[in-house]
Amino acid sequence: MDFNPCMKHKVVRKAVRMFAEAELGPIAHDIDRNARFPWEVVEKMQPLHFFGLQCPKAYGGAEMDSVSYAITIEEVSRVSAAVGLLLTVHNSVGVYPIVRFGTEEQKSRFLPEMARGDRIGAFCLTEANAGSDAGGVETIALKEGKEYVVNGTKIFVTNGGVCGTALIFAVTDPQNPQKSAGVFIVERDTPGFTIGEIEDLCGMRANPVSSLFLEECRVPEGNLLGRIGDGIRIGLVTLDTGRLGVAAQALGLAQAAFEDSVRYSKERQQFKKPIASFQTIQNYLADMATEIDAARLLLYRACALKDAGKPFSAEAAMAKLYCSATASRVTNLAVQIHGGYGYSKEYDVERYFRDAKVTEIYEGTSEVQRMVIARAVLAQRT
Repeated sequence: MDFNPCMKHKVVRKAVRMFAEAELGPIAHDIDRNARFPWEVVEKMQPLHFFGLQCPKAYGGAEMDSVSYAITIEEVSRVSAAVGLLLTVHNSVGVYPIVRFGTEEQKSRFLPEMARGDRIGAFCLTEANAGSDAGGVETIALKEGKEYVVNGTKIFVTNGGVCGTALIFAVTDPQNPQKSAGVFIVERDTPGFTIGEIEDLCGMRANPVSSLFLEECRVPEGNLLGRIGDGIRIGLVTLDTGRLGVAAQALGLAQAAFEDSVRYSKERQQFKKPIASFQTIQNYLADMATEIDAARLLLYRACALKDAGKPFSAEAAMAKLYCSATASRVTNLAVQIHGGYGYSKEYDVERYFRDAKVTEIYEGTSEVQRMVIARAVLAQRT
């Protein structure tokens, strides 16, 4: 395997980094503190194809390869993980399922607006009694004529407060959820579709996470993605792709914390010399650099497998597990290196520390990733 990035990937990294530092850098602290969604930056990202990163060009997307996609999410998240979250959820689990499982009519109807960023996508699986257990979904979709009447509540929906197109997981038979699960494309202006209050979260505060309520929400049968009974399969395939994006987001956070720590350790004086001269600090930085490199290689391997059309579920789980754990460890060490300043909201490492934790939770907890990996290991022939 060639681990040297090609010129295309170098160009993507440079271009996205320049954009993120210029447009997100000056406001990253403010949008976190005030839990403000940066519409002004969204408008600037729209003509640059940030909302159609891997969407086919035929529908207005950039049709990027997965490594370029991961680099884009990584570089945006390096500056603002909350905006990186907006993009990875929209692209990975909003746009991608329609690209992969949608009919030509559905693709033509939904993808152009989503690729332009006119409608932001959301992935709606989690409920009060369903999260890691995808088979525990209680949202009901009953067929009436040429419509499905959907009733239920989705919680902790990333992009929920601004979503224009939501992919809703529901079952048609509560007694047989596995075989009756379906995915429904529901637009924001559908009667009976209501957005709840924005959650006051520890991290990723610039992303409007909310509940979504569906009360007698009538969805045309043409908005059913795939067929009834395909829901679990669509969800699992979608989550595999989503995990690549979350891994990239976590990687960007770790990279930012590492860079800040290197810079600070050279500037901060104790005992009349930079703390970078102390062996303990050097050990911290060495561990951080090593873990980030290992995480990046795991992620890019999974992306390369996906682009090659090979199975990548276990590799995506490994990347997500390791990248998110690395983000938590590296940001924790970054706070330690910064000392009291690291615990102050005036320094970015405090934000990185808060943002990193949730990467171990959404798109499948670390415990679920280990289940996926273990199943793959045990299924291998010896």
